Amino acid sequence: MSDNRPLLTAGNSNPQYGTTSASDTQPLAYVDQQNRPVVEKMLLRKLDLRVAFLVLIYIMNCMDRSNAAAARLRGFEEDLGMTGNQFNTLISVLYMGYVMMQAPSNILLGRMERPSIYLSSCMALWGAITFFIGASRTYHAALILRFFLGFVEAAFFPGAIFLLSQWYKRNELGLRTALFFCGSSISYAFSTLAASVILAGLDGTLGVAAWRWLFFVEGTLTIVVAVSAIWILPDFPSTPSVWLSADEQSLAKRRMEEETSARYGHQGNKPVEFSSLVEALVDWRVWWLGAILGFMIASLSYSNFFPTLSATMGYNPTISLLLCAPPWILGTATSFIVAWHSDATGDRFWHIAGPLLVSVVGFVIAISTMNTAVRYLSMFFMTQAPVAFVIFVTWVVNTFSQSQSKRAVAIALVNSIGTIGNIGGSYFWPSSWGPSYVKSYLICILTSVICIAMCWAFRQHLVRCNETAEAEERVLGLPKGFRYLL
Repeated sequence: MSDNRPLLTAGNSNPQYGTTSASDTQPLAYVDQQNRPVVEKMLLRKLDLRVAFLVLIYIMNCMDRSNAAAARLRGFEEDLGMTGNQFNTLISVLYMGYVMMQAPSNILLGRMERPSIYLSSCMALWGAITFFIGASRTYHAALILRFFLGFVEAAFFPGAIFLLSQWYKRNELGLRTALFFCGSSISYAFSTLAASVILAGLDGTLGVAAWRWLFFVEGTLTIVVAVSAIWILPDFPSTPSVWLSADEQSLAKRRMEEETSARYGHQGNKPVEFSSLVEALVDWRVWWLGAILGFMIASLSYSNFFPTLSATMGYNPTISLLLCAPPWILGTATSFIVAWHSDATGDRFWHIAGPLLVSVVGFVIAISTMNTAVRYLSMFFMTQAPVAFVIFVTWVVNTFSQSQSKRAVAIALVNSIGTIGNIGGSYFWPSSWGPSYVKSYLICILTSVICIAMCWAFRQHLVRCNETAEAEERVLGLPKGFRYLL
């Protein structure tokens, strides 16, 4: 046997997803099964390095989305003449673009062979829009630019989650999603540090206000990262990749084929088409999960106003921004532990409910006192909740894992529906409710409780589905097949 023979037979691959047809699926030879762990380990190592770059992109995504909160502390509202709830509307309008574009974008992405080019182009475009927000002279100009910022950014998050689901198996996806999503927490932590440096160091440079420099610098950095992403981001397993050997490429295809054929054969081997959208739209689970995500995102709305909440402790803008970092650093660290444990145990619900309940404790503490030290402690509790979002998104992917085409649309639709929570949540924190923000925290507690209750109901549905599948296999004498993760 030649030593340079490909480890696996690729077969006739589907151009959309890189999985072999049913007729070409053959059991691996014994020697191939013996060598598979070595090749699989190398494949995952290379993939994880690419996912690490996705984290950097997500950091830039979150920075460009949330920098308005930091700019608010250095004259952003005053220079653009904002009054009343106009700042809240400026935050909210970005998510309207998200709602409109996420599903169409994922349908388009699912039909591409080079998602790396598509996602990189979107990133360069939102970097340019961020730059131009810094040049805005009126509130309405900034409002229009923020809408288009959301319209373009909408391609990234559901697209990245779908891309991850094309490479990783169900028991691998939770930790990788957490690694990817940690970009959000890292962004909230270090974007405030970067913002404090930019706002303090460049104020008045070349006669330009500090908040404008914040948009200029972050927009330019985003464009630079976008250019690099063209060569670093992975495409689908079916697309020839110079960074994978023939063995690794074949194994990547086979892994996804094994994943999708666990119970439903090869239903997943079809491109994303309009029929997939219709199929997802009439599935009640998409709407139920979207509603859950909406309540969850609404409960996490404090993250868009974290610098404002930090400022209620009475420190100057620079100190307030610096104080934002430690809670998010702790939240990032614990998210890895929670995500790893969720994957290791195969449990989703309790790893969603637990972090949300911890954040409820933080809300209660913040309501109960205006003491500076205690309120700062409450912020550490609040930042434990975002990992619930990570686990929930993974749960959505796991639930629709049988069909790749429907999965792409379902991820986008659930995110689109859930983004409505961001639109409403932008109005949970009006200045008139500060500095205590008791009403805001009470709303977050309510939305957290509703989210947990709806997740429990969905878990009970999946329990019944698994019991039905087990009974059917027992009656027909079939081997154990697909099971929903609970």
